[in-house]
Amino acid sequence: MTVLADAAQLAPAATDTVQSVAELRARGLSDGTINRRCRPDGPWRRLLPGIVLLAPGEPTRRQMQQALVRYLGPEAVITGVDALGAHGLELARPTTVHVLVPPGRRMVSPTFALVERTSRLPDPLVVDGIPYAPATRAALDAARREKDVARLRDLLSLPVYYGLATSAGLRDELDAGSQRGSSAVRTELKAIERECDTYIHGWARTLLRNGPLPPPRWDVTICDRRGKAIGTVDAWWDEVGMGWQFNPPGRAHLGHLALSAAGVVMVRTEPDMLRTDRTRVLRELVRSFHLATRCERPPVQCLDALHGSPPARSKATA
Repeated sequence: MTVLADAAQLAPAATDTVQSVAELRARGLSDGTINRRCRPDGPWRRLLPGIVLLAPGEPTRRQMQQALVRYLGPEAVITGVDALGAHGLELARPTTVHVLVPPGRRMVSPTFALVERTSRLPDPLVVDGIPYAPATRAALDAARREKDVARLRDLLSLPVYYGLATSAGLRDELDAGSQRGSSAVRTELKAIERECDTYIHGWARTLLRNGPLPPPRWDVTICDRRGKAIGTVDAWWDEVGMGWQFNPPGRAHLGHLALSAAGVVMVRTEPDMLRTDRTRVLRELVRSFHLATRCERPPVQCLDALHGSPPARSKATA
């Protein structure tokens, strides 16, 4: 009878597998029942003082985040690579979850958390009840602690590439925050700023994210029906056979005329226009997309670029 009663009491929160002891008590479970279920051979386990995982085994990354937010209180904010993941940028995650708390908050850091006290708590983005730092802050919080040069570069360049941050925003956040570990970050930011392609892609992705077009595929080679390459594009809408080229002359594209001759609807944009006249660029893209929908799709196929492209995001890429 006890098991059936407990199951009925827990049903309203079946989708939330992390609960505080106070929440469980409020739903009618006694301390004795909670303790029995949290025994080594029981169906639950304690993740943190006063925090229970309503399942056996090791917690998932999301369950760790839920537990930390409940344990550390409403002002806690998840930052670093986990926050970048919430913004859609998936990178290899460290063993610990990086979380920000107010400077007066004192507690023993959980084994699976890196707890940082700060007087500059950011306004969070709340996703499914979990507060995450903005992408700019999250990238720098992770970058200040990163010793591997390749990973440091990814942490700084990929948010810019995908339009989640700007170089100016990263510099401003770096100047405003802790200067611990900032030397290597400044050096890498300067190197990234010399590579304008990173920013051009970021501008393009931001423009499309705020527009009505479906997400394209990025950095692809267009082939004829026999598989012979006839050109390259920065963005490609395969369903209508439309390509977009916006990279600077230093990275001249192949086959603009050949692509047009094959029936591909092509849009070419000067890189500076992505920064100075986004409304005009988006209007031209929408007009060309509508034109492409009224035309017969050309007999071409596309291949993702095999080299030189960053890792694909696991969420929406436009």
